[in-house]
Amino acid sequence: MSIDALRGRLPAYAKDIGANLAVLAEETVLSPQAKWGCFVASACAVGEPETLKAVTAAAREAGLTEEGFAAARTAAAIMAMNNVYFRALHLMETPEYRSLPSKLRMNRLAHHPGVETVDYELWCVAVSAINACGACLDSHEAELRARGVAPPQVQAALRIAAVVHAASRVLAVETVDHPPFSGVSG
Repeated sequence: MSIDALRGRLPAYAKDIGANLAVLAEETVLSPQAKWGCFVASACAVGEPETLKAVTAAAREAGLTEEGFAAARTAAAIMAMNNVYFRALHLMETPEYRSLPSKLRMNRLAHHPGVETVDYELWCVAVSAINACGACLDSHEAELRARGVAPPQVQAALRIAAVVHAASRVLAVETVDHPPFSGVSG
């Protein structure tokens, strides 16, 4: 299933989501590797099968390398753990927790062979946006800024995350067996 096929599966009420998928598939502010890695990492982060299958097919067709696929999956996996932990620390009022070492293994966060650091950081930003971790968003965005990445590039990663997330949520809702709307109940 391609991005166009994914768009075709979206119901009429999600027409804007489909239009945004088409626009983002043609986005040029990111390199193809960075863009399709954002798509893959975002689809892995939400885990909805149809979206993941369509994004994977589109990324393969666009030439995302096997190293790119592995690194995008790694970003999604590591950030799934980190986003929960660091979001909790960020939300807790007791500052003492922030001074404790996390004691979580994160070697793959620093070692992502086969892809540029900037690409990997963009993928971590995309996943952190989906998982709503402000601390991780700030940390990875600061790393991108330090490496000279322009705000429109970070914004593109955020837009991809938002649209992939929305498409997956719509498709998840559409798979639920629900009765047709029968009007206002009283």
